[in-house]
Parts: sequence; C-alpha cells; structure tokens
Amino acid sequence: MKTLSIVIPCYNEEETVQKFYDETKQWMEKISADIEYVFVDDGSSDRTLPMLKEMAEQDDDVHYISFSRNFGKEAAILAGFQYAKGDAVVLIDADLQHPPSLIPMMWKHFEDGYDQVIAKRNRAGEKFTRKKLTNLYYKLVNRLVEVEITDGVGDFRLLSRQALNALLSLTEYNRFSKGLFSWIGFHEKMIEYENQIRVEGSSKWSFASLLNYGMDGILSFNNKPLRIAIYSGIGITTFGFIYILITLVNYFINGVETPGYFTTISAIILLGGIQLLFLGIIGEYIGRIYYETKRRPQYLIKEKN
Repeated sequence: MKTLSIVIPCYNEEETVQKFYDETKQWMEKISADIEYVFVDDGSSDRTLPMLKEMAEQDDDVHYISFSRNFGKEAAILAGFQYAKGDAVVLIDADLQHPPSLIPMMWKHFEDGYDQVIAKRNRAGEKFTRKKLTNLYYKLVNRLVEVEITDGVGDFRLLSRQALNALLSLTEYNRFSKGLFSWIGFHEKMIEYENQIRVEGSSKWSFASLLNYGMDGILSFNNKPLRIAIYSGIGITTFGFIYILITLVNYFINGVETPGYFTTISAIILLGGIQLLFLGIIGEYIGRIYYETKRRPQYLIKEKN
C-alpha cells in the first residue's frame, strides 16, 4: 500500500493544532493509503510542542520535529519534506485555513498521474485594499521573475515523490517555495476552494514579514532589478550629458547666469535617492551570495521522534 505524508509547519499553534489533527484524521479515513503526519515545530514558545508529543504518544503515525529556535516557515517546509517518507506529500497549514477536506481529492488526482495537485483559493471576504495590493504584487512579480506565480496559489498542495525529490535537489539557502514549486514543473492539476477564515488564534505574518517575503519573491528568481539599475544609469547619464550640452550652448549664447537653487537641490536629491536605491538592490544580491557561500544549515533540530 502507498503512503501519504502530511507535512504541517507549526509556529505557536496551540489553539488549532489539536483541532487540525482531529479533523484531518477524519478525512484521511477516506483514503486507501498509509498516512503519516510530520509536524514541524518552528521554535514555538507556547504549548505546541507538548501537544505534539501527546498526539505522538497516542498515534504512532504522528511524527514531530522541533527546531532549536524559530528559523522561519521556509526552513520548516524543507525539514518536513526531508523527513517525509511517503509516495506523495501534502503540505498544509495547521490553522485550518487550508481545508483538510481537499486532501482526498488531491490523492485521487495523484493516483490519476499528476505530480503536483495545487490548491488555489479565491479571495472572497478579504479586505478590498489587501485584495488590490495582492493583485498588483502578482502582476509585478510575473513581469520580473522567470517563473509564473499564480494569485491565490500558496503552499497548500500535493507533490509526488518524483516532484519532491526534484525540489529537494535544489540546495539554495535563500528559498522561496512558491517559485520553486513553479520552477520544477511536472504534470500539474489545479483545484479551487473557498477562502477560509482562521478558526482560532491570529496570523503570524506581520506587514513587515509579508513585505520581506514579497521581496524574496522578486529577488530570488531573476536579475532584472540589476538590469533596471544598468538601464537607469545609462538613461540618467545620457540625460546628464544632454543637460550639460544645453547648459554649455546657453553659456555661449547668453553668458554666465546665476544657477537656480531649486534645480541644483532637486538634482542632488533625485540622483542621491536613485544611487541609494540601486546600492540597496545590489546589496540585497550581495547579501544573498554571502549567505549562500556560508553554507550554514537551514535549521537545527532540538528534538524529534
């Protein structure tokens, strides 16, 4: 009999993890496969780990990995994938915003030969401003990155063992899973579901963390920002030569005039801001190279079963 591994990253999920397990276990009875649960505790500071231990004592199919500190969701996803033993793996959040009821359908599509079964949520119930900003972000990202990232598609998906092994062969330190899922390709099937409201607790994603995650998406899969810096530099330099030429012609025609304060200050501020912006872009890429060359582990495990 085939095995299905369910990978669940957890960070301070004491309010939902038991509910998630109970609901998921009910739906797994509809699947003719051996089930293993791989919970990854990403350095939680609440009772998430003790609850996982209790669940593991009661169910031999429950496995847990606990990090020495919070390493982030990308590290938790990687750890879960590395320890999963199934013929297929489902990645799902513990907050029940990813409905476990979809897993039997995912398994069916896997048995039909699909390597990636991707769950896409609609954005019903989201605030208007967030929805518009998200749509704008995806349009920007898809103009820049080398792979297509679909709005509404997140981490919730099933991967075949072949697709999972391909994903694990990508060893970069700075991981952006949404892009990696798209980059590996394979035979894909998209299924849609209604946007789910979080059952308990609050989101662990602040505005700053979402902004950083968005920047990772832009910088991880392309070098177009560097190209933009080059082209902008060429354009500004060309404009500067034209301005100098016009000023020189005006000098020979009208003689020396008192230079305008506004023009001088505006030029300094504009060019200074552009220089700092592009230095920041270059610095981001250099920083990523720096972390890649260190080859530090993505995470450290404190305990596991």
